[in-house]
Amino acid sequence: MADNTITVVGNLTRDPELRFTQAGRARAVLGVAVNRRWMNRQTNDWEEQVSFFNVVCWAELAENVSESLAKGNRVVISGRLEQRTWETTDGEQRNVVEIVADEIAPSLRWATAEITRTPRGPAAEAGGGRDRRGTQEWEAPSGTTQHAPEEEPF
Repeated sequence: MADNTITVVGNLTRDPELRFTQAGRARAVLGVAVNRRWMNRQTNDWEEQVSFFNVVCWAELAENVSESLAKGNRVVISGRLEQRTWETTDGEQRNVVEIVADEIAPSLRWATAEITRTPRGPAAEAGGGRDRRGTQEWEAPSGTTQHAPEEEPF
């Protein structure tokens, strides 16, 4: 059996876009740029290549990503590659390969993070007077800081 797992580390190219299906399931779409840099031994110059990926995440992960991350944040994404095909209104076939995320986390290489666990269980589902989304505050290399509502720690 083939394994279809991918892990990428890169910077978000746009803010996550959160939408909901007709059934009420959260879906977030974001873009990530992955840079690869190497020394060309023949010219002794640094060379660079950038790859851009669309990332899709679902359910609580989608809500947490939307609440916690913004354009420019450096992230670690683990998921699987999926290909979708659709037909445009003009009858043309379109294809896209995207990463369907299982996990997304801030990269701590050049930033710090404060993680707050989201409440789960019957009290959280009943409302319990608390916001279901957790908080995450971290400073990106550019100096920007993201804040979300306060929650109790783990």
